[in-house]
Amino acid sequence: MALPRDEEPLLRTVHPESSCRQNYSTMTSAEESSGAGAAVPANTGDEGVGNIDENEARRILRRIDWRIMPLLFLIYALNFMDKTILSSASVFGLRQDTHLEGSNYSWVSSVFYFGYFLWAYPTTLLIARLPVAKYLAANTFVWGAVVALTAACTNYGGLITVRFFLGVAEATVSPALMFITSTWYTRDEIPTRTGIWFAGNSVGGIVSSLLAYGLGHITDNIHPWRWMFIVLGVATFLLGFGVLFLLPDTISNAKFLTPEERQWAGDRVVIAGTGRTEKTTWKWDQTVECLQDPKTWLIWSIALLCQIPNGGTQNFANLVITSFGFTSLQSTLINIPYSIISVIAISGTGWLAGRFRSLNCILIGLIVIPPVIGSALIGKRSSIPHGVSLFGYFLLSTGPAALPLLLSLIQSNYRGVTKKMTMTALLFIAYCTGNIVGPQLFISSEEPTYDTAFRAIMICYALVVCLAALLRFYLQFVNTRRQREEGIEGSAGASGAVGGGKVVDVVDSRNVTEAVNEVQLRPEDYEDVSDWKTFGFRYRL
Repeated sequence: MALPRDEEPLLRTVHPESSCRQNYSTMTSAEESSGAGAAVPANTGDEGVGNIDENEARRILRRIDWRIMPLLFLIYALNFMDKTILSSASVFGLRQDTHLEGSNYSWVSSVFYFGYFLWAYPTTLLIARLPVAKYLAANTFVWGAVVALTAACTNYGGLITVRFFLGVAEATVSPALMFITSTWYTRDEIPTRTGIWFAGNSVGGIVSSLLAYGLGHITDNIHPWRWMFIVLGVATFLLGFGVLFLLPDTISNAKFLTPEERQWAGDRVVIAGTGRTEKTTWKWDQTVECLQDPKTWLIWSIALLCQIPNGGTQNFANLVITSFGFTSLQSTLINIPYSIISVIAISGTGWLAGRFRSLNCILIGLIVIPPVIGSALIGKRSSIPHGVSLFGYFLLSTGPAALPLLLSLIQSNYRGVTKKMTMTALLFIAYCTGNIVGPQLFISSEEPTYDTAFRAIMICYALVVCLAALLRFYLQFVNTRRQREEGIEGSAGASGAVGGGKVVDVVDSRNVTEAVNEVQLRPEDYEDVSDWKTFGFRYRL
């Protein structure tokens, strides 16, 4: 386990040898004394940013948090609710009113991810090239309209169509939120912030359950399941206006910050993040590098194995709960403690991964052990009391925490906008594949026990434990090799060499402020360079 960062050295600056792999020239004494080579600030012409003390830095970060995080949280909460309300609708008349038979419902669940799969890569290209907030807002309007239109479906063909286009609409959400998080936050802040907005998933699950419970009492001709889609569709559409008017596209056009504050916010991600995301171009050599990187395929495999269970339990949760002897209304309430446990697991592991730089892979392995036990218990439901089976179902609730930990690894360990967005697209292709396969494992002839599905869930999560250990071993191996080749320890909390080839190790927010005030950034420090080509860059484990 890593030492807490307050026990690590405060600041490390090293002049790398010219023979080492790097993208920056070492500053000479004459350059340092004359101030030559100082960065031209990105946002304020030739005027440098003034020193900002720690109290002011904390105030600016709070302002950024309060502007960015509530919006991301709400987007992700509705993203989850709009996607999973299908499970509640299934026990409130949707299957009967749309005449679903046999495996029809499984395909209605899966087709969402065909749309997601189709748009996953194109949307990452657009996110990096278009004003991200405006693109996300336009996407949110379309997404809300599609959700509301689900209420108009009267047959299998209609449901298949709207669910496909809902997948297309929602494919932008997670990659855009990852892009925004890595734009605004440092490597140490990314896991915690990702955990915050991803917790919107589970909070959305709680709200969705309460909404379904309330609307489930309606007895009019429209029927409860249609009201669920109407209410969520309208709420999502209205959220689009909040994204359009409140979320800035870039740091440089964030009107809620002063020019000096914008410059400070931009410089801190150059020094302690993974670099600027503004005014970048798509670099195909970074795409190739991403595909050649072994950690890419380890993370991809873990994501696939995590999402096969997710795809099934997400859409069949209420059907499984009713098989324990509960009514449709009771099944919606029982999902509330499940979601609460998920919120705690997601936010807690996110905080730990941000606090300790070598704990991320270990947390992924630990967080999926309860689902292994839970799926084994559910698989034995015929020989154990329903109460024990329900306990097994609650153990599944920690599994969703693995995905935000993987998202954090990508945001923190991939440098270079193209390389990071290519990995993001690959991850969500794995996400779609897993969620397409997952519902098909819930075989209709095995209802309500779904023996095949829960055996598969147990095996998938067990394999995740093994691959998480392998990923950690590989990242440690690469860090050790690069340390030996470069001749310095490097940093897993900073962006690598900056300010004329100096490697800064940022320990906490106080040292981020010190580094921004003291390091003289150069124009080349703002360049879009991958992690493989950045001297002093070390991977979080």
